[in-house]
Amino acid sequence: MKIRTRGANMQYVMALDAGSGNCRSIIFTIDGEEISSGSREWLHPSLPGYPGSQVFDAAQNWALMCASIREALEKGRVGAQQIAAVSATSMRFGSILYDGKGMELWGAPNTDSRAREQVVEAVRNGHFEQFYRITGDGFTLCDVMRWQWVKKNLPELWSKVRHFTLISDWILYRLTGLFVSEHSIAASSGLYDIFRGSWSQELAGLFGIPPGFCPEIAKSGSVIGKVHRKAAGETGLSEGTPVVVGGGDTMAGLVGTGGVDQSISTVIGGTHWQQTFLSRGAGVDPHSRVRVSPHMVPDLWMYETNAVFIGLAMRWFRDTFCQQEKHSSESTGCDAYHLMEKLAEHASPGSNGLQAMFANLFDVKKWVHGPSAFMQFDVTAPHRFTRGEFIRKIEEDAAFQSLGNLLHIWEAAGIQPDSSTEVVFAGGASKGFLWPQILADVMGKRVKVPVVKEATALGTAICAGVGIGAHESVTSAARSLVKWERVLEPDAENHELYATLYKRWRELYRRMLELTNEGLLEPMWKPAGT
Repeated sequence: MKIRTRGANMQYVMALDAGSGNCRSIIFTIDGEEISSGSREWLHPSLPGYPGSQVFDAAQNWALMCASIREALEKGRVGAQQIAAVSATSMRFGSILYDGKGMELWGAPNTDSRAREQVVEAVRNGHFEQFYRITGDGFTLCDVMRWQWVKKNLPELWSKVRHFTLISDWILYRLTGLFVSEHSIAASSGLYDIFRGSWSQELAGLFGIPPGFCPEIAKSGSVIGKVHRKAAGETGLSEGTPVVVGGGDTMAGLVGTGGVDQSISTVIGGTHWQQTFLSRGAGVDPHSRVRVSPHMVPDLWMYETNAVFIGLAMRWFRDTFCQQEKHSSESTGCDAYHLMEKLAEHASPGSNGLQAMFANLFDVKKWVHGPSAFMQFDVTAPHRFTRGEFIRKIEEDAAFQSLGNLLHIWEAAGIQPDSSTEVVFAGGASKGFLWPQILADVMGKRVKVPVVKEATALGTAICAGVGIGAHESVTSAARSLVKWERVLEPDAENHELYATLYKRWRELYRRMLELTNEGLLEPMWKPAGT
C-alpha cells in the first residue's frame, strides 16, 4: 500500500510499547499531539509440566510489533521518511536471553512465575535483606530468579547464554543490533545496584551470573544507533532512522504526566493501579513495604507501590452484571464504563454501608491477599443495594488501596503531606467522571487529570524528541507538553466520612487475613517464600 503523507516537511516521532497483553506503536508530532497508533494483542503460552511458566516468543512477538508499526504508519498516512526518531518502552520484569551470535534463546514476560522454588530458596538462605538493600525490590518478580530456574531446569540452554536484555531493550536490539539498557528498566532485572547506578558485581557473584552478561547502560533520551537494513525491511521504517533509549513503562508514564520533579505523587489507574512518589533523596523503606527505583530523569528516585486487579474487578462486574450497559455501548458508541458510572453516581458516599475487599496493601517482603469479597449488603432492601452501590464500592475500595499505599510511600520517603499536596491521576480509570472525584475525596487532596491519557507512549515519544534535539531535555519537554484536563478539589464532608471508613476497611482486611492464615479462607494470591 502506498502511504499518503501529510506534508513533505512534517516530522514525527514514534513510541513502541511492549505491554503485558499487547504491543503498540504510537506516532506523535514533535510537540506531543497523537497522530495514529497500531496495536496487536499477544499471548504468552505456558510450558506443559512447568507450573506458572509463560513464554515470551521473540520471533512471533517481533512479527506482531512490526505489524503494529506498519499499521500506525498507514492509519496516520505518515511516510517512513517522516519518522524522525523512534524510542521504546515496555513492561518491567521480563527478559530475553541470547547466545553469542545474538540469537534469542529464551524469553519470559513479567507474568511468568515459574521460579517459585528459587525464590523460596533465596528467602530461606537469608538473602532478602541484602537483595532489597541493593535493588530496592524483592525476589518475586525479578528476572534473576527466572534465570536461576533456567540454570537448574535448562542447563544445556544456559550454557549457551552470553547476553540478556529486558523487553524494551529487546526492541532496541531488534532495531539496531546493539545490547543497550537504561537505568529505570535495568532496575527490574534484580541485578542492578540502584544506588551505584550500575550492574551489581555483588549480586552477580551471589547468583553466578557470568561477566559480560549485562548490556551497556545509556541515559534516557540518548541516541544509541540507527534502524539497520533488516529491521527497516521488517518494520517499514526507513533505514538509518535514529533509535533513542526510552525506559520502564511506569517511569515513561510519569514523564507523560509531567512527573519529572521531586515531591510529585501519582496514581496510574489501569488493570493494576500504581502509586508513585518522586524524591531527590534515595533510601529504601526500613519496613521493606515499598519498591524503590531510579527514574528516567537523572537524580530522581521513584518510590512505588501497586494495587492489583482493580481494573479486572471493574471489568468482571461489567461482564457479569452489566450486559445492558455493554449492549448500549455497542449500539450507541458510549463507553460501557461511563454508563456504569452513571448508575454509581446516584449511590451515596460509602455505598450505604456496603464493604468490598479486593487486594491488600503493597508489601515487597510479604504481600499476601485475602479472598475478594463484597460484604454487608441487605438482601431485604434491594433499593438500597443496587448495581450502582456495588460499582461505587469498587471505586471506593480502589481509592482506599491507593491511600494506604501512598501513606506508606510518604512515610518511607520521609515526607509529611500537607494541604498543598496534590495527586496526579492518569491511566484508563482517570477517564471516568466519578472515579477521580472519589479519589480526591478519599485522599483529601487535590487531584489533577492530564489531557493525554496515553501517558506512557507520550513519555517515550518525548525521549525520542530529546534524542534528535527537538527538546532540550526530558524534564523541560514534559513541563511544556503536559496539559491538565481537570483539577478536582476534595469534598470536606465526604473526606471526613471516608477517613472513618478507611480505618474500618483496614481493620476488616486484617481480620480477613487472620481467617486466611487459619486456612478458613483461600488467599487470592500468596507470593513465593511466604
